[in-house]
Amino acid sequence: RSYFKGLNFLLNEQPDKAIESFIEVVKVDPETVELHFALGSLFRRRGEYDRAIRMHQNLVARPDLGAEQKLAAAFELAQDYLKAGILDRAEELFARLETGAHATEARRYLLEIFQQEKDWARAIVMAGRLQDDSGESRAREISQFLCELAASETTHSRPQEARQHLQAALEANRKSVRASIALGDLERAAGNLERAIEHWQRVESQNPAYLALVAPRLLDAYRQAARLEAGLTLLAGYLERYPSLDLLDTVFQTTLEAKGAEAAYKLVRDELRRNPTLLGLDRLLEAQIVADTHPERRRDLELVRNLVHSHTRRLARYRCEECGFKARQFHWHCPACGGWESYPPRRTEEFDLSP
Repeated sequence: RSYFKGLNFLLNEQPDKAIESFIEVVKVDPETVELHFALGSLFRRRGEYDRAIRMHQNLVARPDLGAEQKLAAAFELAQDYLKAGILDRAEELFARLETGAHATEARRYLLEIFQQEKDWARAIVMAGRLQDDSGESRAREISQFLCELAASETTHSRPQEARQHLQAALEANRKSVRASIALGDLERAAGNLERAIEHWQRVESQNPAYLALVAPRLLDAYRQAARLEAGLTLLAGYLERYPSLDLLDTVFQTTLEAKGAEAAYKLVRDELRRNPTLLGLDRLLEAQIVADTHPERRRDLELVRNLVHSHTRRLARYRCEECGFKARQFHWHCPACGGWESYPPRRTEEFDLSP
């Protein structure tokens, strides 16, 4: 009777009452193994990890349980530990399950644990095993893990080791934009401006959407090499072929500083005609304010620009394609869902205005 009452509560989306009814069944008949599994899963979904752990620990400890059911209970227990943040115990259990029926799922969870622990070397090995298991390419993730190792080496002032990791990242995934950007950064730090520019220009052939991320670097390098005009010409060509709000902003600001308000105004006016955006309008108004000498007209323009600017600031965010999480800063690894390269390097305004 309690069992059917519990099912009824579940069907009516009353999990609290369902759990209490199922607990009654378990008290009356402790041999109900499947019900123990169901209860453990319910506890875990509700965030009651202590109760889920106890339920699955009891199952693992039962001497009358078959080998297959014991493995299933250990797999559930490992998931409980992972959800509860007890990573060492979760890792230990999943490692034991790597050779059984749950091998592939255990490896997926182990990969998740290694990423949480930032143990990138073991994450690379595990991603390789998963790739062998399923035949599904993990090249993008592996290249990102290698880039993380390179970033760690760079932080500890070991550029040569960082360079080796980045070259390995490009071997794993020749379209790894992050590796090209980081190699350019290493060359610039070493004073090799031309080689840095070569690495950053490679981004166009890898994925031109990411040119907005390297545009400020390219302009700085050209400025240091006393070739700012050539840098502006290059980026103006990129802007024409691959329109982007961030790219427009970079080219506009540099043109305003180097050539004055009139040249910046013409640049942003032409771009606004090709791709009407609020950010473009914002920059057009900024150029007009700089060029206008009439005090009253300037005040009117500033009023309009402030209204537009308050709105563009809300739109100037990046959005994860996996979970929709928005951030002002670009991320290679989504802080919300943990996806790699799930942030397109385009602001939300560009998505909102896209057909």
